[in-house]
Amino acid sequence: MHPEIWMLSFTSARELPRLARQAEDHGWDGLLVADSQNLTGDPYAVLTMAATVTDTLGLGTGVTNPVTRHPAVTAAAIATVQQYSGGRAVLGIGRGDSALSHLGRRPAAVPDFEAHLRHLQRYLAGQPVDLDGYPSRMSWITDTGLPKVPVDVAATGPKAIAAGARVADRLSFTVGADPDRVRWAIGVARQARAEAGLDPDAISFGAYVNAVCHPRPETAHDLVAGSLSVFARFSGMQRGGTHGLASTDRAAVNEITDAYDAHGHATLGSGRAALRDPAFVDRFAVIGTPEHCVRRLTALLDTGLTHLVIAGHSRDADPELLAEASKLFAAEVIPALHAAEPPRG
Repeated sequence: MHPEIWMLSFTSARELPRLARQAEDHGWDGLLVADSQNLTGDPYAVLTMAATVTDTLGLGTGVTNPVTRHPAVTAAAIATVQQYSGGRAVLGIGRGDSALSHLGRRPAAVPDFEAHLRHLQRYLAGQPVDLDGYPSRMSWITDTGLPKVPVDVAATGPKAIAAGARVADRLSFTVGADPDRVRWAIGVARQARAEAGLDPDAISFGAYVNAVCHPRPETAHDLVAGSLSVFARFSGMQRGGTHGLASTDRAAVNEITDAYDAHGHATLGSGRAALRDPAFVDRFAVIGTPEHCVRRLTALLDTGLTHLVIAGHSRDADPELLAEASKLFAAEVIPALHAAEPPRG
C-alpha cells in the first residue's frame, strides 16, 4: 500500500462537491473538512454531498471536537457519511480549537477527551455505552454491514498523543515538519500503547503538515502563513507541545500563540507573526519547488508514517495562486510520494 495523501479544506458547502471531484481526479487519497460552525458549514452535510460525486476518495472531518457535539450525535453523523460513501469515512477529532474559541470555550481536558473517544468507539462499534448510568446503543450502525469508521485523533502534546494512542485507530500528529519531532511523537504513542498492554504496531501514524509547492518562495510563504499559524499555535497552547524545538523556534511559536486572532482563524492576517521569521516557516512547514517538497515529505514518511494531511493554504489565499500551487502539488508531488516505500512495522 502506498502512503495516503489527504487534503485539508475549509471550502464552502457550495464549492465542496467540485473540490472533491477534482481531488479524486488529481490523485488525492482523501479530503478532510473542518468542523468549525462559526467559520464554515456543517461538515457532515458537505461530506455526504461529496460522497455522492466521488467513487474512491476518503472523506472525513479535520477535525471535530468533544465539546460541541454529543458522542452519539457525532457517531450517527459520521456513520451516515460512511453509508453514503460505501465505507470511505474517517472521523478526525481533536481537543477543539476554533469551534470552541468562537464560543468562549477552551479545548477539552485530556481525561475528558479520552473518555469521549472511548464512548465514540463503542457507539461506532454498535456496543452499549453507559452515560451517567443510562445505557445507550446505536445498533443501526452495525446493521449497515459496513466496516467501523476509523477514529483518527489529531494531537500535539504528549498527554493528548498518549490518549489518542490508547483509544484511536489512527493518530495524526500536529507537531510541524521536523522528522525528529515526528519521531518523538511516535515514541510517545508507542510507549503509551505498550504501557496500556496494547500492540504498538496495531495503530497507524500520520501527520498534519503545512505544505505549499510553488517556485516563488515569497508566494509560497504568503499562501501558507494562515494555515501555518494554526498548527504552530497548537505547539504553544499545550504543555509539552514545544518539545524538541530549538529556542528560536520555541520563541516563534510563543509569539504566534500570543498574537493569534481567532476571528481571523487560518487567514493571512492571523499568520503575520509567523512570517516575521522566514527561516522558521521553512523549518516548520514544507514550501518550495516540487523536488524540495518531495524530499521533505518523504523524510517525514520515512519516520514510520502511513498518511499525511496537507494543510496547504490560508483561508483567504488568492484563488489563482492557490490553483497554481495546488495543480503543481498534484501533478508532481503526490505521484512521487505514492511511489515511496511504505514504512516497515
